[in-house]
Amino acid sequence: MLFNTYKPWKFAFSQETENLKEAKEYSWGIIGVPFDSTSSYGPGSRFGPTTVREASYSFEKYNITFKSNLDAIFYDFGNINVIYGNCKETIKILEDTISDLVEHNIKPITIGGEHSVSLAPIKALSKKYDIEDITIIHLDAHMDIIDEYQGEKCSHATIMKRVHDLNPKEIIEIGIRSASLEEKEFVDRTENVTIFTANDTKEKFENIKDKINQINEDEPVYLSIDMDVLDPLYAPEVGNPIPNGISPEIIENILKILANNNIIGFDLVEVATSKLGDPTAVTGSKIIYDFLSLNK
Repeated sequence: MLFNTYKPWKFAFSQETENLKEAKEYSWGIIGVPFDSTSSYGPGSRFGPTTVREASYSFEKYNITFKSNLDAIFYDFGNINVIYGNCKETIKILEDTISDLVEHNIKPITIGGEHSVSLAPIKALSKKYDIEDITIIHLDAHMDIIDEYQGEKCSHATIMKRVHDLNPKEIIEIGIRSASLEEKEFVDRTENVTIFTANDTKEKFENIKDKINQINEDEPVYLSIDMDVLDPLYAPEVGNPIPNGISPEIIENILKILANNNIIGFDLVEVATSKLGDPTAVTGSKIIYDFLSLNK
């Protein structure tokens, strides 16, 4: 090991091994997915894995917010080789990669990239856990639950419909403030999808807390955070910014509640900037840092 150097292509404080057989069981494994080929408004989330990782070097190992050292064992295994322009094949490659982690009892953290990439880790995890037992908690400005978008079923805008097609126990969406009529009608007639708007996080947060606390501690939970759930004041460089979003403090509070749950996987997507030190990348990196500080 060479001292006094750092590797900005890996998340800060990650362990050094790249051999899955040497990795500690039930640790976390980071995979980057530099894919943004279905982005319909602002491109650039292919740079998210790089900018988010580099921003992690601005944090101390002691997390003063949660009064906790970042003691979680985790590894950064780099980026997958995506196929630009081909959503389905990229998802397949990512699913195969995440499946390797899951087979070695390593829990995946995926850094996007656009939101379509979330399908792969959920499919990979469903090979170990019964999908009908998994609750998906989805923080986003958009429902992302339309069946087709611009004629495509594999898209950042259809991700939660593709997840729902897998038949999870429940999808809980938090921070919503943009949807099509088709999506609203689908949610209204669907029993296992619950929506909390961005206003709900400010005016009815206890309802969100109660909903999460209804999940048994041993039940598997998958967490997906689209950075556009945040107000553009905090995260301006995302694929599809929407005003009147939530604050980082709300995400911190949700992460604290979820720390009591059995989180089996996590993704953070839609950081769309190539600029190192961009506020969106720093905020996204802080969310992963907080997650790891709370989930050891």
